Amino acid sequence: MKPSLPQGTRDFGADTLRRRKYITDTIKNIFELYGFDPLETPSLENLETLMGKYGEEGDKLIFKILNNGLDNPSKRAQAVLNFEHVLAGKNNKQITERALRYDLTIPFARYVAMNFGKLTLPFKRYQIQPVWRADRPQKGRYREFLQCDADIAGTHSLISDTELTEIYIDVFKKLKLPVDLKINNRKILAALAEVTQSTDKLNELTIAIDKLEKIGISKVKEELSAAGFSEKNMSVIENYVSLNGTNHEKLDRVKEIVGATDSGKKGIEELEFILSYLNSSLSEDSKATIKVDFTLARGLNYYTGTIYEVKAKNVQMGSIGGGGRYDNLTGLFGVPGVPGVGISFGLDRIYDVLEELNLFPENIYEPTQVLFFNLGKEESKNAYQLMQQLRRNDIKCELFYEDSKMEKQFKYATRKNIGYAVIIGSKEMQDKSCVIKNLEKGTQETIAQNDLFKYLTAAFLRF
Repeated sequence: MKPSLPQGTRDFGADTLRRRKYITDTIKNIFELYGFDPLETPSLENLETLMGKYGEEGDKLIFKILNNGLDNPSKRAQAVLNFEHVLAGKNNKQITERALRYDLTIPFARYVAMNFGKLTLPFKRYQIQPVWRADRPQKGRYREFLQCDADIAGTHSLISDTELTEIYIDVFKKLKLPVDLKINNRKILAALAEVTQSTDKLNELTIAIDKLEKIGISKVKEELSAAGFSEKNMSVIENYVSLNGTNHEKLDRVKEIVGATDSGKKGIEELEFILSYLNSSLSEDSKATIKVDFTLARGLNYYTGTIYEVKAKNVQMGSIGGGGRYDNLTGLFGVPGVPGVGISFGLDRIYDVLEELNLFPENIYEPTQVLFFNLGKEESKNAYQLMQQLRRNDIKCELFYEDSKMEKQFKYATRKNIGYAVIIGSKEMQDKSCVIKNLEKGTQETIAQNDLFKYLTAAFLRF
């Protein structure tokens, strides 16, 4: 059988993993700079934990896991009868009770609900773990991918929303990746539904608007028409999604459309609060990153306030980050009244963008510095003792495992980009010396084994 991978998944070699670590370390360091603590949750969640939280389209993308024991004849007969039910996208506990997590936000809300009495509020956590979605694989979209989330539970303060905006700016500045950070407020979208007499169709409205960039206004209007929106109301929506100008100008103009409603007024005030803080703390370059975008909808049902989306400049790629406020989320798990807000970084897309734009640092990884050659049983034992002394002093080194031809060992060092070779033969053992060869320059000299650490330390300091 020819080995293969499931579609939408990938293997990661050493070079890729080191680059991924560069991204996650950058994100993690910024998270901790802002006072977030780490958390991990299981890859599996109970299906009832996930279903109904992502909207109808999101629920279809949840990877369900078959129950154990369906090979048991008594269970199998019942499973066959109910399998069509599952294929229709509905849950049946006799066939499937668990699923792979779709994102990190719902597991976070579930964790907060289960541990609420033990947590110090506001509870600030970050989480860097894989998630799974049964999506159609394409560039920048995988079925298994890593998310890097930061969430805050237990405060209504919009300072928390502001800090999450700053985290986005700080991370992408560290990665030297130019981005547009789009920001909106779901209360403004709720107000739009109100002024178009479609509060019962808020979900259809947000899903259609969220597709504007992909499908254009004519297709959006087709979807709205199919959902029952009148021509008059579609005209209001078209006017809303066409707002342009500076952030300040757009806020002034949206007041004319939704500012008379309570939710519209509140949403605009929340955006103005966040922007006022950002304007007082950011450089002009960073301020230019932030774009008020009233077409941003984030088609997930649980958002209630601020919403974010990050797009990389100069590259064709979907969003590389997103999030928002979800003040009612823990209520789904029996703990009402706990406000929350969070953001997510799409590591896999960020990786693809950095690679396409050639933005990874050249010195992202320092390879093995020294290779000890293996020239026989006693010689390798002597080399091993020296190697361990160097390792204990943080010098990266290896001993070639087999007593092979010198040519093979030199070739190994070249392929792994190792800078120095240490050669100890019978003569060197007798003299307690070693030959050290600079593989880049092709020069070599013989030194006492006791001087090896000092020699290498001085050599590395020169570079």
